[in-house]
Amino acid sequence: MIIDGRALAESVYAELVAARAQIPRAIKLGVLTASHDPAIESFVRIKTRAAAKLTIDMVRVETSEGVQTSELLGEVERLAARTDGIIVQLPLPSHIDCDRILRGIPSGKDVDVLSPEAFGMFKAGGVIVPPVAAAIVLILEHSTVKISGARAVVVGEGRLVGKPAAIILKQRGASVISLKGGQDVASYTRDADIIVLGAGSSGILKPEMVKLGAVVIDAGTSELGGKLVGDADPLVAEKCTLFTPVPGGVGPVAVAMIFRNLFALIGK
Repeated sequence: MIIDGRALAESVYAELVAARAQIPRAIKLGVLTASHDPAIESFVRIKTRAAAKLTIDMVRVETSEGVQTSELLGEVERLAARTDGIIVQLPLPSHIDCDRILRGIPSGKDVDVLSPEAFGMFKAGGVIVPPVAAAIVLILEHSTVKISGARAVVVGEGRLVGKPAAIILKQRGASVISLKGGQDVASYTRDADIIVLGAGSSGILKPEMVKLGAVVIDAGTSELGGKLVGDADPLVAEKCTLFTPVPGGVGPVAVAMIFRNLFALIGK
């Protein structure tokens, strides 16, 4: 089965529209960007369209790519002070101290769960879950995939996909092996029940690396020939009981989960 992430995301928005109706005031979500990369612009547009569905005001702050860490930290603080939640759109320019910036996001407004404080609460079992990890669990549960007792392999150890995915699968009772993209992926994936991809390396997972009936959640993204592609060869889907394509799989659901987090933080 190939998952239609857009349809699943719409079911989340339907739930959130009802929640929005219970809040009789303006809601503001801040987005801070320090790069003018076309991919980042695309991500911001997607989030802006989602916000419009929920009558949420997007407050965007754009800085130059030459901005310094201290200046950017000040922008984070000011944006957080006038919004209900904040997104620092990654990646940041290479000269920026990313860890310092993420430490500056107040945990009570961290819809992406990127600050050490917010991430620590998630690791301890908190209800505010990183959006991609939340999307993965929703997709699996929606498709009645049993997580507890499953052998899971997570490819990639990044802060957006790999780390939170490994944590939430362990929390749900799976046996998890985390791999870097450059490791011998095939020797681990061949016997895996659930494979989560977040390396950002196109075609890293081939059909011969997957057992018949596996579940493959492709949350990796990269550009190939001007198109957005995932980490899995599309032919992998033919061997899977469940497969998420790129685009249109995990991504739309993860965006919806950003807004679920926003409402949860407002309700605290």
